Amino acid sequence: MGILGVDPGREKCGLALVDDQGIPIIHEVVLSGQVMETVQNWASRFPIETVVMGDRTSSKQWLAQWTEQLGNIDNLPAPKLIDEHNSTLEARSVYWELYPPRGLKRLIPEGMRLPPRAIDDLAAVVLARRYLQDLG
Repeated sequence: MGILGVDPGREKCGLALVDDQGIPIIHEVVLSGQVMETVQNWASRFPIETVVMGDRTSSKQWLAQWTEQLGNIDNLPAPKLIDEHNSTLEARSVYWELYPPRGLKRLIPEGMRLPPRAIDDLAAVVLARRYLQDLG
């Protein structure tokens, strides 16, 4: 089962495809204008069974755009909105889970470390994992 997480934003969006264990298969931060093309590309390469989208920043506009541009792709389901509260904070932990610190950075407490890049894609991982947790 592939779950596509979408962390919508005005300028950039996080996209992440995770397996049924919540392990990321592919994840990327893309400019808002490239989201639909990226999703089409992923849908042609990977089976996507469920799509979840954060329910906050401009999600209504994203849902409308999704339906308009991607609604006719047979293997791509309509997005389900999911609570995105604190997903960016949780994404920091996901970053350090996927990219453990090395050297002296290991000694800095996790809460004080800042990832060296945008983590919108990892917020999308968090959203997909929340969906899996809700399934139970």
